[in-house]
Amino acid sequence: MSLSLVQSRALLGLEAAAVTVEVHLANGLPSFTLVGLADVEVKEARERVRSALQNCGLEFPHNKRITVNLAPADLPKDSGRFDLPIALGILAASGQLDAARLAGYEFAGELSLSGELRPVRGALAMSLALHAAGATARLVLPPGSAEEAALVPQAQVYRADHLLDVVRQFLPVQPPEPGEGWARVVAQPAAAGPRYPDLADVKGQSGAKRALEIAAAGGHSLLLLGPPGSGKSMLAQRFAGLLPAMTVEEALQSAAVASLAGQFSLARWGLRPTCSPHHTASAVALVGGGSPPRPGEISLAHHGVLFLDELLLLLSCHSSP
Repeated sequence: MSLSLVQSRALLGLEAAAVTVEVHLANGLPSFTLVGLADVEVKEARERVRSALQNCGLEFPHNKRITVNLAPADLPKDSGRFDLPIALGILAASGQLDAARLAGYEFAGELSLSGELRPVRGALAMSLALHAAGATARLVLPPGSAEEAALVPQAQVYRADHLLDVVRQFLPVQPPEPGEGWARVVAQPAAAGPRYPDLADVKGQSGAKRALEIAAAGGHSLLLLGPPGSGKSMLAQRFAGLLPAMTVEEALQSAAVASLAGQFSLARWGLRPTCSPHHTASAVALVGGGSPPRPGEISLAHHGVLFLDELLLLLSCHSSP
């Protein structure tokens, strides 16, 4: 078959929209064309995919006119997450893979020139999008990204270390047994509860401690006033430890935002974030934005604590003249 379809997802803000990678091989002047509102790093996938296939001992169709379409065409695509689905699409279109076996899977991963898979941003957002849609598709992701996506309840996530590990699972012959390079990932519960700086470490300040406890119990904002060195920042850094433990839904939402910014860590799963932007931070750093849009400090503090140190200086930096 000279046409193949591989499923993936693109990040657009906090959403992970479905993307179909269509690969067509035709006779004609040899070329490799990639269309579908792809950013520069996506278009560079042509060279990464070509080198990865060759270094893995797989056949790259040099004598064909290769057209890759990332549908829908009006959805912006960025990053190297489409390297793996593009490579699989070329292999399926050239008959080296069983295209029918790719159905029911979604792929994302950046390829090195040797074929190794590198982590991508927003793996948790991809898994959450599948969960919200009630889809039963299985995710195939690189190490690091797979463990992150598996945190979503009932998610079917597979970790692949190398392009060849993925190829072996979709050959026309019977796929091999799961090994070190290919494995189902199941989220492991944390051995211990979240650790926060302890308010008991603060000596004295009984009035300020009482104010923090009341604010945490009622979900109120807090304004700390005092001379330098009086302990305002030390108290604020311990405020998150007074808040109730995060529910699974809250932990997933907080982790998804951190994942989109490339700041998620499994060690901080279930910890309420404490964000403390510098008073000279730009408006984009605070509220988010850019192209493609990234979350700012306010969004990163979702379900946690936003500590605006030197608030008056921060307001003066962003006040209109």
